[in-house]
Amino acid sequence: MLYIGGLIFALLCVFGSFAASGGALAPLLASMPFELLTILGAAIGVFIMSNSMEAVKSVFGYLMLVIKGPRYGRQNYLDLLALLYRLLKQANMKGIASLENDFESPEESSIFATAPMIKADEKACDLICDYLRLISMNLDESHQLDEIMGRELKKNLHEDLHIAESFTSISDALPALGIVAAVLGVVKTMAAISKPPAVLGEMIAGALVGTFLGVLLAYGVVSPLASRMQSVVKMDNHYYDIIRTVLVAFVQGQPPQVCIEIGRKAIPEELMPGFAEVDTMLTELV
Repeated sequence: MLYIGGLIFALLCVFGSFAASGGALAPLLASMPFELLTILGAAIGVFIMSNSMEAVKSVFGYLMLVIKGPRYGRQNYLDLLALLYRLLKQANMKGIASLENDFESPEESSIFATAPMIKADEKACDLICDYLRLISMNLDESHQLDEIMGRELKKNLHEDLHIAESFTSISDALPALGIVAAVLGVVKTMAAISKPPAVLGEMIAGALVGTFLGVLLAYGVVSPLASRMQSVVKMDNHYYDIIRTVLVAFVQGQPPQVCIEIGRKAIPEELMPGFAEVDTMLTELV
């Protein structure tokens, strides 16, 4: 919602200052629909040409991500730490092989049943199960596990950032598309050069609206949208990185409670629960 609030404030300042300084809004508003059609139509066409159908279909989800903010909050991190503690505690007591039914069939697992949100999160659930399975296959070198998981998370982050990067590219193109709309307006004006100066003045003003909108949309709308999208995606990626941090610590031979504390310290500062809160939670799980 911060993005929506900031956008409204920015537009009010831009158009409000123009009107307050004596600027005539009528020519601006009269030309805006046609200029927007030219600029946004071209931008959407460029976006479609530059991306796959799957990427185009995912745009709405990413836009909702910008409005709603990160998917994972403080409670989500606490639930993740609790689930990982249950899994690692059983692995520590009975061996990693005792978790086979859990990571092979998480939908039937009594441990995963304690964290329904994570069980329903296909990406997080698969990440946990895949690497528990790998550990059970005698992958006992922590640096190898760290490298393998890190490589996968980096790949996933790169894919998740694709839409944000595409919006950044569109933002870079919008000023040029605004010039295209302005040039078309100038062509239209030159074709009517015999008309009175007052009419030509309005037509030239309408043409300049294209340049104005191209720059405004680029730096006042789409560029902040891409930046916000990028920051939200990166923030959510920390959630998956906690899984890597905890599992690597476990393979290094750390006790489950120490693994969870190492994972807690890797949580972003604004979402990180305190040591006492996590310790109390783990005590209650015993």
